[in-house]
Amino acid sequence: MDNLFIQFGLIILVVLGVSVIMRFLKQPLIIGYIISGILVGPLFLDFIRGSETISLFSEMGIAFLLFIVGLHLSPKIFKEVGKISLVTGIGQILFTSVIGYFIGILLGFSVVTSIYIAVALTFSSTIIILKLLSDKDSLEKLYGKISIGFLLVQDLVAILALIVVSSLGSGAGAGDILISTILKGVVLIAVLIPISHYILPKFGDFFAKSQELLFVFAISWGLGLSLLFLYSGFSIEVGALIAGIMLSMSPYSFEISSKLKPLRDFFLISFFIILGSQMVFANINSLILPTIIFSILVIFGNSLIVIILMGLFGYSKKTGFMSGLTVAQIGEFSLIFIALGVKAGHLSQEILSFVTLISLITIFGCTYLIVYSDKIFAKISPLLTIFEKKKIKEKDIPKKDYDYILLGYNRIGFSVIRAFSKITKNFLVVDYNPQIVRTLKDEGIDAIYGDVDDSEFLEDVGICKASVVVSTVPEKETNQLILDVLRRNKVNPISILTSRQIPDALELYKSGADYVILPHFLGGEYISKVIQTAKKQRKYYEREKEKELKILKERLKKGHKHPEIERDRK
Repeated sequence: MDNLFIQFGLIILVVLGVSVIMRFLKQPLIIGYIISGILVGPLFLDFIRGSETISLFSEMGIAFLLFIVGLHLSPKIFKEVGKISLVTGIGQILFTSVIGYFIGILLGFSVVTSIYIAVALTFSSTIIILKLLSDKDSLEKLYGKISIGFLLVQDLVAILALIVVSSLGSGAGAGDILISTILKGVVLIAVLIPISHYILPKFGDFFAKSQELLFVFAISWGLGLSLLFLYSGFSIEVGALIAGIMLSMSPYSFEISSKLKPLRDFFLISFFIILGSQMVFANINSLILPTIIFSILVIFGNSLIVIILMGLFGYSKKTGFMSGLTVAQIGEFSLIFIALGVKAGHLSQEILSFVTLISLITIFGCTYLIVYSDKIFAKISPLLTIFEKKKIKEKDIPKKDYDYILLGYNRIGFSVIRAFSKITKNFLVVDYNPQIVRTLKDEGIDAIYGDVDDSEFLEDVGICKASVVVSTVPEKETNQLILDVLRRNKVNPISILTSRQIPDALELYKSGADYVILPHFLGGEYISKVIQTAKKQRKYYEREKEKELKILKERLKKGHKHPEIERDRK
């Protein structure tokens, strides 16, 4: 199959067919992509034989994913979760490598092979986890930020390990290469920081005048820095991530992110196809038992050590549990690390197939655990209490009862707070973003950090004692949980909830909600009432205009800013 167009077209058709089946079965599409890779790989259809194009697409998908993640990683985040991310990341690496080494020795592997396997088991798949967190809208949650932090710690250690193995294979001095690479990284970042702070904002305003120009600029910046870091001895992933972080403080970061997501999703399919196609195993029967043992270590052992460490540092059992699930697999760096060991002559091809199988098993398991994490946590929550301290740094339970409670700030919450303020001062705001909580407190507003997916927390925060409860969280499951807590405690405050879809809103009404906000329809409903009331009276529109201007200026001061994008004239 020499025609690349035909080859790629057939692969996409297979992906479509498998994805449709996954959708009917209500399974994550990532699983479908990996299965598609197995089907089009050497074991079955053998469509991707000798195709460098798909490998290129795969690398671009990884670059776009990490670039978009970087856009959401303000440098302030590292200040918030840097300590726990570093401790958890290093702790998990040490635990897994030590235990993995002794298990390898007990199973009859050589010392060198055991070291390679043990180190490979410590590296989680940043790409897959970031995709799953993004799909769950969890990148801004505390556990999402912590997870990103220790995944970055893993990636840094992985890069250093790859440098060491590469130098051993080439006969070069590992120490010299490490020092040289680190120095290059420090110099690059030192040069890029002032550029991103002083120069990029000026160019950003120029590029933002055109949607197409902003799109091209974002791609050029992301891929350009990826190449720069690649030629400096780092990986494409590191460069793409830093490129995104450099643009994270820009007012156009959300606009750039939304434009690149479809491109990211398209190219990422290639990554999962390549991963699935690596299922090529020979004489693997003797390694079935070791595969099961190491898979259990990765899925349960890695998760457990993260839960324990985060519990010791005072985080809640739910934050620890959710964070722990993100390390319950091994990924791309593990396979690259073992592949380099094979290339250096330290390992056999059989070991690469062995680790690949562990990777796929753990990715399958981890994907399901993360997708259904809320339901799993609800069932095992009592068992996790032993890992939770009595005094939790996340939980700042209010010392008084509030008449009005807002769950979730965001842009809708801004307007709700204005309404609360005109009625009473006795109201509380709950949000999962620590930065928002601090900002509200600085403004004199009672606010606490909290995860509204936790029924115990909802009771602790006092929603059962409030007169009005407003939730701006659009997930149907979360709002159903709020109604369940109210019903279980036999209280009936006014409940105002939020939904994205009409069927979900109807279900919430059926469950007892007093009012459901549908943000996408609010603007049309409001302007229709203005038109009916004002008719042809310009003075009425002038009054509405003055009120709107006042609100917009206040929002602008708080950073609720969207870039003004002019449409290109063809």
